[in-house]
Amino acid sequence: MDNASPLSRREALAQAQEALLAWFGAHMRPLPWRRDYDPYRVWISEIMLQQTQMERGVQYFERWMDAFPTLEALAGAPEEEVLKLWEGLGYYARARNLIKAARAVVQERGGAFPASFEELRALPGIGPYTAAAVASIAFQEDVPCIDANVERIIARLLDIDTPVKEKAAQEAIAEAARLLLPRGRAREHNQAMMELGALVCARRPDCPRCPLSPWCLARKRDTAEHRPVKKPGAGPVELVLASGVLLHGGRCFIQKREEDDVWGGLWEFPGGCAEKGERPEKAVVREYLEETGFAVKVLGKYGVLKSTYTNHRITLHFYALAFAGDKPGPAPEAPVLTAASESRWVPVKELAGFAMPSLYRKAADALSGGQWGMLGLLFPKA
Repeated sequence: MDNASPLSRREALAQAQEALLAWFGAHMRPLPWRRDYDPYRVWISEIMLQQTQMERGVQYFERWMDAFPTLEALAGAPEEEVLKLWEGLGYYARARNLIKAARAVVQERGGAFPASFEELRALPGIGPYTAAAVASIAFQEDVPCIDANVERIIARLLDIDTPVKEKAAQEAIAEAARLLLPRGRAREHNQAMMELGALVCARRPDCPRCPLSPWCLARKRDTAEHRPVKKPGAGPVELVLASGVLLHGGRCFIQKREEDDVWGGLWEFPGGCAEKGERPEKAVVREYLEETGFAVKVLGKYGVLKSTYTNHRITLHFYALAFAGDKPGPAPEAPVLTAASESRWVPVKELAGFAMPSLYRKAADALSGGQWGMLGLLFPKA
C-alpha cells in the first residue's frame, strides 16, 4: 500500500485484519455452502451468485442441490435438465460450462476436484476470481479474491481517485488485496471482504458500522460516497425485439438456439431485432421467414415485455401468429432453420417443460396460464 495509507504500518495492518475477522465471526450469514465448505458446493455457489442477488441465489442453490447433490450427479445429467433448472438466472453459458467442467473432472480426474488456483483455472468457465474463491474457501489456499465488492472496499481504503478499472488502480487494488490477506486465514478473510462489501461497504457506505473505518482514507477525507470512481460509459443499449407464437393444429412452434449462441441450448419462439425504422409487427413476419422459412401473418398483439441484460435494455413485442393463408390441416412444410439447431410443435400446456430465456418464459407462462387472451384466434377455423 502507499505510504499515505494508515495500513502501511505492520501493526496497523495486523489490527485491521483482526478487526475484519472478528466482525465476520459475529456477522457472517448462515449460507448453505458454509455448512461444510464442500468444494462442489462452494463452486456451484460462486458460479450461481455471479450477477444474482444473494436471496435468490440461495433459493436456486437449494433446488440445484436437491437435483444434483454431487459432482457425479451433475456430470451425468442431460443438458436440457440442467438448463431448465438454471432457467431465470440468465448468462446460460455458466450452466453449460458447469456441465463441461463436471464431466472433465469426473472423466479426467476420477472425480477428484482440483484443489489449487492453477488447476481450477484450467476448467471451463472458471476465471481468476472463481478460481481464487474456490481455492481459498474450499481448500484454504492463500490467494486473495477480488470481485466488485473487494474493489470497492480497497478503493475506499486507499481513496483511489482514478477510474477503478484503469491499469494503475487495478494494480494498486491487487497489491492491497495481497497485503491484507492474513496467511493461513484465506477462507475467513476472503468471505469477510465479500460480506463486508455486500452488507456495510456497499454502494452507499455505512461507515459507522465498518470494522475497517479507522484505517479508511476515504472516510477520513469524506470521499467514501465518491469511491470507487467509475469510467464514464456510453449508457445502456436499447433493443427492440419482435416475436410471437405460431399455433397450428393445437400446437405451437418453438426452436432451440444454437449452442454457441448467447442463449445456446434454450428454446424460444422465433423472432429478433426490429431494423431501424421497422415496425415490430413487420419485423416478426420478416424474422419468421428468415429463421424458419415460414410465411406468417399477425392476428393480434399479446403485449410488450421488458428486461435488462448486462448493458442492454430489451423491449419485446409479442404477437399472435398464423400461417399466411392458413386453413385446417397439417402444417405446410418442414422449417428451414437458420438460427436454431432443432424445432418442435408442442401443445401450449407443455411449454413449461422447456428451458427458455426469461422474456420468452414470461410469454410462455402467460400463454399457458391464460393471462393473455386471443389464444382462440390462433386455432384454425373449421
